[in-house]
Amino acid sequence: MPIHYTVDDGIAEISLDHAPVNALTEALVDDLLAALQRAADDPAARAVILASTLPRRFCAGLDLAALHGAPPAQIQALLNKLYLRLCAAQRQLGKPSIAAVGGAARGGGMTLAISCDMLVAGRSASFGYPEIDVGLLPAIHFSRLHHIVGRHRAFDLLFTGRSFGADEAQALGLVSRLVDDAQLLAEARRVARQLAGKSPTALRLGRTAFHAAVGAEDLADAATAVQTFCAVAVSDDGREGVAAYAGKRTPRWSSG
Repeated sequence: MPIHYTVDDGIAEISLDHAPVNALTEALVDDLLAALQRAADDPAARAVILASTLPRRFCAGLDLAALHGAPPAQIQALLNKLYLRLCAAQRQLGKPSIAAVGGAARGGGMTLAISCDMLVAGRSASFGYPEIDVGLLPAIHFSRLHHIVGRHRAFDLLFTGRSFGADEAQALGLVSRLVDDAQLLAEARRVARQLAGKSPTALRLGRTAFHAAVGAEDLADAATAVQTFCAVAVSDDGREGVAAYAGKRTPRWSSG
């Protein structure tokens, strides 16, 4: 199974298990959305952890090989789920969520991690937005990242495509807590137990108010991001970048 769901001591754990790198296919995103809905509906779950079973891999982002030659409608359907429905699922979860990130989180993997309320990282964690290197854009993060790290640092990360480590991610404000890799899940569970011990009513109502205050435009911004990503993906450079990735060669960009 590419997604595992367990509940213990009030904590629901949703674990990605799609070797080799947890690349996001439409089926995997469907399974993740179903797991989030299950957690929302589960009275035994008071807090939620999103993690990976794969060593040194959290999520590599969209499965670009699967996008190669895909019609625009298929790309839009996937992005609607990853951006719009994931955003809605997290906002409607009704209980706090924690991303436990060990190893690489890239592109759409960043979307999964940042959609959670808190992000606990192991020291081996690394982050990045490599979409620009294949002629695509991490458009959903245009409206989110600058609120966390500031305008100029957000532009740096989004448009250079460089990867950065856990120490820098914590300094930027992306990571809530940083621990040794061996303690990653233990720390995420410790924080989850602390949250699960609070009043469920206070958490649910407070979380709803918090999301309304900090992300009032999220769904509108996500809809715009879907359209932007799709427009770039079906452009000559977008198709060339994905083809080059699939063919393991250097892209040959158009003149613009």
